[in-house]
This record gives sequence, structure tokens and C-alpha cells, in this order.
Amino acid sequence: MLISIVIPVFNEVENIKPLLDSLKKESKELKKLGHKVEVVLVDDGSNDGTFDRIQKNKKGLNVRAIRFRRNFGQTAAFDAGFKAAKGDVIITMDGDLQNDPKDIPSLLKELSKGHDVVSGWRFERQDSFTKKLPSLFSNFLARSLTGLQLHDFGCSLKAYKKETLKDLRLFGEMHRYIPAILYTKGYKISEVKVSHHPRKFGYTKYNFTRLLKGFLDLLYIKFWSSFSTRPLHLFGFMGALMFLFSGLIFLYKFFALVFLGLPVEVTPSLIIATLFSIMAVQFIMFGFLSEIQVRTYYNTAKENEYEIEKSI
Repeated sequence: MLISIVIPVFNEVENIKPLLDSLKKESKELKKLGHKVEVVLVDDGSNDGTFDRIQKNKKGLNVRAIRFRRNFGQTAAFDAGFKAAKGDVIITMDGDLQNDPKDIPSLLKELSKGHDVVSGWRFERQDSFTKKLPSLFSNFLARSLTGLQLHDFGCSLKAYKKETLKDLRLFGEMHRYIPAILYTKGYKISEVKVSHHPRKFGYTKYNFTRLLKGFLDLLYIKFWSSFSTRPLHLFGFMGALMFLFSGLIFLYKFFALVFLGLPVEVTPSLIIATLFSIMAVQFIMFGFLSEIQVRTYYNTAKENEYEIEKSI
């Protein structure tokens, strides 16, 4: 079996040599199990000599390197790596030496049990509290919104069967939620504990803005997986709730006028009811427009809303 190891790197010049050395050792171990290995390194617009260091240290390993003209982000780097990979199984990992190639056999073993994707779980994560706390919150949100019960969505060390990534489209900061996207398509996802090492060289590229972007992408994934073929159900439901709320207020005003003899006055509740009525019409009309756009998308993109596992 050919195994492709896809690794995005950005300004990791000091990590390249030890990374490739560790991959050479693991490649020999995998060959003993009958596997061939290729390494796909994607340089995400580094300006510190990372690409040159890759060229100098790639001997003894089947390496293909891709270099972006500028920094496009980790998601774009993974996408380019997936398209370049030729393996039957694709392994992803970070290039900062925090993931350990020695965990690859564990991923392959779990994959052989009938799973389509195996995600690493940094059980003893060697990061600062300022990185762990936002990650805990992000993982909780991801589990709640997607229904996929993984402990660690942010771990880059993962194994995929090649067919799972065949028609995958990645944007924004969606790389950490690839298992969630595939889960919504019906693929079998599993998780194994993996090692995690503290960063020795370079600096982390993680910051608050990436957390915010990741959260927005998570909302998009939730919307697309649940309502991509029926947006009118979402917006129509919200419009119906607003109609119900405003209708109750209008009904109360009518009751007060007819049975209690109270005059109809322009009160805050009446203004809110009127506003909600207008918004309800807008939500329903927006749902119809979204429905038209979605149907146009599926017709032009020739993309099915379902996944076929096998045909007999």
C-alpha cells in the first residue's frame, strides 16, 4: 500500500531537517510492513529559507515539495497536498515536530478495522494554557454542532482513505473540521491517542483570529450539512416563529380593544410586533431565494446530495 504523508509548513526552517530525519526512520519501519511511503511537503509561502532546506535534506526519502507564491493558509496547503498525493491512504501532520511519525502505525491499525478516517487525540498535550483553553471551548462547540464526538478536532495527525477526500472542497479554516465534514457524508470516523511534543524551534502560528475564523467556518459546516438542500426549512421556521410572536401581541391588543375597552396606543410592544411581522416576511422570502440558489448550484455543479458506499 502506498502511503502519502501530507505536511504543510510555514517558516519552519529549523524543523525541516529533524522532521525529514524522523520521517526517514519511520519510512523504513513502514516498508518492513509492506508499505511504500511518499512525503508531500507544501511550503505555504515561507520567507525564511524553508523550501531550500527541504531541497537540501530530502535525500533518502520519496519527497515531493510544493511551494506557494505567498502565504495562503493551512487549509489551502492541505488542499494542495491532497490533490498532489497519490497514496491509497493519506496521513496529515504538522511540520513543527509536535506530531510524532511513530504514531502512524497506530493510525493505520485503527483504519484497518473498517474506519474511513482516524483522528489523533493529543491526550497529553504539550502546549500552553492559553492554547489549551480556547481549544477546549472550540472542541466542545464542534461536538455540539456536528454531532461527531471527537476529543481533539485540532490535531493535525490524521489518516484518511483516499476516496474520502476525492470530492472534498476546502475553504477558510476548515482543515480542522475535515472529519466533521466527512461524518456528515456518512463516513466512519474513529480516534486514537497520539503523542504530542513541545515546540522546540520557531513560533506558533495560532492566534485568536484563527479561533474566530474557525468558529465561523464551523457555523457554515453546520448550516451546509443540515440545510444545504432545504434552506427554506431554516429561514421559513425562523419566519414562522416571528409571525407567531407578533401574532400573539396583535391578538392581545385586539382582545384589549374589544373586551376590555382599552384604546390602541403605539406602545413598544406594538412596534416590536410590527417589526417582527416585517422581518418574518423577509426571512421567508430569503428562504425562497436561497432555495432557488441551492437548486441552481446542484444543477450546475452536478454534485449529489448523497454518498454511495457500494453498488452490487
